[in-house]
Amino acid sequence: MALIIATPAHAQYVWLDDKGNKQFSDMPPPLSIPKNRIIKSPNKTAETNAPVTEKSSASGSASTEQNKLEKPVTTASKNEDFMKRRAEQAEKDKKSAEEAQNNADKAKNCERAKSYQKALESGVRIATTGKDGEKNYMDDSKRAQELADAKRATSGCQ
Repeated sequence: MALIIATPAHAQYVWLDDKGNKQFSDMPPPLSIPKNRIIKSPNKTAETNAPVTEKSSASGSASTEQNKLEKPVTTASKNEDFMKRRAEQAEKDKKSAEEAQNNADKAKNCERAKSYQKALESGVRIATTGKDGEKNYMDDSKRAQELADAKRATSGCQ
């Protein structure tokens, strides 16, 4: 009983796909594959069809050197890429959370400043407690100064 198994050694075509993986087939590669990525085709050896690199040697190891130049796709490299993307996303999330907190703080401060400005404009007597514990009422010059400060604070608000 004879069992025939197709192996890469019997493939007529060998090329590198977009991810740098070797593809073996008895059919020609897709037209989207550039000729410099086709390693083997019928009636041509790996040496004549291999991509030209600066380090290619006369011993016919051009395909090995091509693999050295390209980053191999391994589980470790995939994990490294995943961790990098994850760290970048965490950084973006952190920045957006900080920005949201700053916007919330600004809105709260604006609301306080507007409320204080309305109180100053209403003409109601405003009293503060001094260091000695006595009530001090705001005079007109102090009120005008505080109103100018409140208007400056609310100028950046919406």
